[in-house]
Amino acid sequence: MKARDLQRELELLHADSFGWALSCCRQRKDDAEEVLQTAYIKVLDGRAKFEGRSSFRTWFFGVVRRTASEQHRRRWLRDALLARWFAGQPLRSSGSAAPPDTGADRSLLRDALSRLPERQKQVLHLVYYQDLTVEEAAWAMGVSLGTARTHFDRGKRRLRQLLAPRRSADAE
Repeated sequence: MKARDLQRELELLHADSFGWALSCCRQRKDDAEEVLQTAYIKVLDGRAKFEGRSSFRTWFFGVVRRTASEQHRRRWLRDALLARWFAGQPLRSSGSAAPPDTGADRSLLRDALSRLPERQKQVLHLVYYQDLTVEEAAWAMGVSLGTARTHFDRGKRRLRQLLAPRRSADAE
């Protein structure tokens, strides 16, 4: 794929890619911006190459996920080394940069999603918010199709459990 074509594809995917980066970065906007910028650079300088084995969108979401994982590992290691150096606790992020909730339903859903294991959140985000199939989500996450299906099913089941008591309380 030519550089101009890559750039155009990345521009078309920017909003969805940023949403996925936010999900991969636990809704921390600054981290998501850094991850997305790094992923763009990897693609444009050729360190990440699209080989056509999936859709461009699926492939790029995989690049974003791996970049977020790399960033998380680097930060964790840096924090652990600093903590050891100062003989204190690991440094912690000072809160979330998530946008404020605007509705009760959105707030309930966000709370329920935050209580899911990371893989379940990821696959649900890719399928419901990014319109990927479970197969495409598996590829983007770097897991087998069976693993993605398991996380998808367990995530949906757990969301139903978490939201069911709230729905019945709201109905009263």
